[in-house]
Amino acid sequence: MEKYAREIVEKAVRKLGITDIAAEFEVPREEKFGDLATPVALALSKVFRKAPRKIAEEIVSSIEERDVFDRIEIAGPGFINFTFSMGFLSSQLARLVREKETFIRKDVGAGQRVQVEFVSANPTGPLHLGHGRGAAVGAALSNLLEAGGYSVEREYYVNDAGRQVKLLGHSVFAKYQQLLGVEYPFPEEGYRGGYVEDIAKRVIEKFGSRYSETSFQQAADFFTDFSYKEMLGEIAKDLKAFGIGFDTWQSERELYESNEVEKAIDDLRHRRYLYEKDGALWFRATSLGDDKDRVIIKSDGEYTYFASDIAYHRKKIEKGFGEIIDIWGADHHGYISRLKAVIHALGYPPERLRVLLVQMVTLLRGGKPVQMSKRAGEFVTLREVMDEVGSDTAKFIFLTRRPDSHLEFDLEVAKEQSAENPVFYVQYANARIHSIFAHAREKGMETADLSDADFSLLEAPEEQRIVKKLLGYPMTFEGAVISHEPHRITFYLQELTGLFHPYYNRYRVVTEDAGLSRARLALCEAIRIVLNDGLGILGLSAPERM
Repeated sequence: MEKYAREIVEKAVRKLGITDIAAEFEVPREEKFGDLATPVALALSKVFRKAPRKIAEEIVSSIEERDVFDRIEIAGPGFINFTFSMGFLSSQLARLVREKETFIRKDVGAGQRVQVEFVSANPTGPLHLGHGRGAAVGAALSNLLEAGGYSVEREYYVNDAGRQVKLLGHSVFAKYQQLLGVEYPFPEEGYRGGYVEDIAKRVIEKFGSRYSETSFQQAADFFTDFSYKEMLGEIAKDLKAFGIGFDTWQSERELYESNEVEKAIDDLRHRRYLYEKDGALWFRATSLGDDKDRVIIKSDGEYTYFASDIAYHRKKIEKGFGEIIDIWGADHHGYISRLKAVIHALGYPPERLRVLLVQMVTLLRGGKPVQMSKRAGEFVTLREVMDEVGSDTAKFIFLTRRPDSHLEFDLEVAKEQSAENPVFYVQYANARIHSIFAHAREKGMETADLSDADFSLLEAPEEQRIVKKLLGYPMTFEGAVISHEPHRITFYLQELTGLFHPYYNRYRVVTEDAGLSRARLALCEAIRIVLNDGLGILGLSAPERM
């Protein structure tokens, strides 16, 4: 609907002498204001030096394609509201049923290469709910961009260098010694979850007491490598169970071993963005918009995490991505400006980097906070939630809010098979449609091709609302791709199924009237097509039975 309305309005505007206007449209909040509205007349008021309402009148009088609309009205200071004719809507619904994906999707990306880096949790413990939310957002965004015509690479950045993985190794070493009956103090800042003991037990299973009489300094490399690789393996298993996959896994260590870090430092030094002060090497971040300069190499010669981050993002850009997207926890907000400064210093537009922040999740059970985990000790793991409610339910709930807004996840609500459970409500619509089609086939009806159904028979107000909602999906899809906001798909699916379920409860689809039955079956098929597309983008299944 938006495509046709835009073409018609822009054609009318060209008649008024303006050729470079892009008409924007929105869906009015109230049905009485029509199906779509545009504020284009307000945008043109300065150009024509006329009142917006007068311009709106001239645009409306220039529109030739009157048969597309039932009504064209001017509201407020100059909004133009359009109500489409059922004849037009019927023709478009037939196209949706016939053309499916090619009708509901738009090639926004035109093959542009994009990298989405997400989760990237330190391999020092199991994934928690915040990681799970980041995983759901990253995977859904990747699917969305791919559906919108982008070439997408999904990457996990493995922080396998530095203090934290060594601290994990030390924690496992301490637990290993204790399990062997050796008195050994646990590191003050060590990791204390049950998973540390699990890893220590695996060391004993494979190597026995080989390291019982060695110091941690002597065994540090072995315990650090063994521990983080075991933990990374567990993370990979959890992500696979969650339905999340990656095209590449980039090791931080590999950046040092391949001299990528030194190359990046040399590049910035050549561009005169580095200087020495107090024995340390600094990056001139303030000259590029950051609030202070940043240390790359400390006075003791130790590299900061920022050093490998510079090399990592330099490597991303050199791989030729038109856009690089990082999905981080909200606590990393202050890190954005320094990395954009790095992109700028390397000679690229800082806008090439887009960072999406994901807020943490509060886990509830019946409205009361859940705080402790047997496995992690300090937080509830993603695996524990998946085991209780399922990966589909968890992913959908993670995507029911904007990622930068706080989310409450109630386990009891997530397990309900009712309208209170949003994912059940959406998936159940798909299952209901499959049962409707099974019933129709039992009655001897042909359901293979319904695009020739007489959609003018869909006269009920509920049916017309569903038709308009379905034909608004391409607009929602395109907007979600452009804005990089997969949660728009989640909202849309909830609204669509919120129209379908009451309709199903009030009207019979398969009736004694063969023509009406085919029209209603075609309507259900259109709903199924859109549901499956949206669920696929969100990374969820579309069950045929529930």
